[in-house]
Amino acid sequence: MQILKPIEDLPADFQQEGCVATVGVFDGVHLGHFHVLREVVTRAEKSGLKSVMVTFADHPKSVLIGRAPATVTSLEHRLLLFRRAGINATLVLSFTPELRELTAQDFTRKILLDGLGLRELVFGFDSKFGKDRSGNPVSLRPLSRDLGFAITEVPPLRLGGRAISSTFIREAVQLGDLENASTMLGRPVSVLGTVVKGDQRGRELGFPTANLDLHHELHPPRGVYAGLVRLPGSAKPGLLPAVINLGTRPTFDGDAEKVEVHLIDFDGDLYGQDLEVFFLQAIRPEASFANASALSAQIEADLAEARSILANADQNWRIPGEFLPIEGSRTRDLGLGSR
Repeated sequence: MQILKPIEDLPADFQQEGCVATVGVFDGVHLGHFHVLREVVTRAEKSGLKSVMVTFADHPKSVLIGRAPATVTSLEHRLLLFRRAGINATLVLSFTPELRELTAQDFTRKILLDGLGLRELVFGFDSKFGKDRSGNPVSLRPLSRDLGFAITEVPPLRLGGRAISSTFIREAVQLGDLENASTMLGRPVSVLGTVVKGDQRGRELGFPTANLDLHHELHPPRGVYAGLVRLPGSAKPGLLPAVINLGTRPTFDGDAEKVEVHLIDFDGDLYGQDLEVFFLQAIRPEASFANASALSAQIEADLAEARSILANADQNWRIPGEFLPIEGSRTRDLGLGSR
């Protein structure tokens, strides 16, 4: 996937090829977002055009109201998921005060038409852009007729009678409701982080861990989890079994929250690599132990439970190939299986 930023550095011939595009933050890149992305990809392929995602480096609310919600997925994670969805190119915009003042019509002319060669604009559920979020299928229909681009609306994807949204997913993740969050995401709750240097506590205990910098991504509550790990930059395919610890390590009087991942039966240097970590099931809440020996014994028990949980993981979750990063059997009930 081609990553374009800023708008001034677009290839001179990019707009000549033409594209089908959609605009939004798409935090989480959940099933509803995927529904829109697949429409963009399908329509672009049928017309011989590029499929383009226009997104923002930071959440617009950070400029509009001075603060933004914790992100389900960082920009780096979203770009990874856009690529997996089949998108040809993503334009990453900085949501500056100047961009905020662009009307939807000016945004469409300057960025989508003049910059990207827009031929068709796809809107998802409640999707709006431009000053005062005034750009929607109704307000832009006259402009589309005047300038010759099509507008397509994708209906909302609903679960339990309500549209899937990043807000609902954010709430579920914070509450530790992995089941509902993963159903809305179409994949297990996941984070993307860079392995950084730790204090080697895990190695001293006989259980080396990779310490992750999550780039401000949202994660489940403190505790120990069974999960799967993918190395996005690795040539080795598949997912690696893991035990994930979220917390402050109270046994050692820790105060800073850490994310530590122990890859089961893995031996290798991970420093500087990005790990995509999927939370499958909680094992236990965070706890303090009397000493390192007691903690080691508990880690052994955690590993045994994780092995049991993960032994059947491939029957419930799989890598589908073309679209969803990880697809569970529940998504097939929605008619959104990989094609």
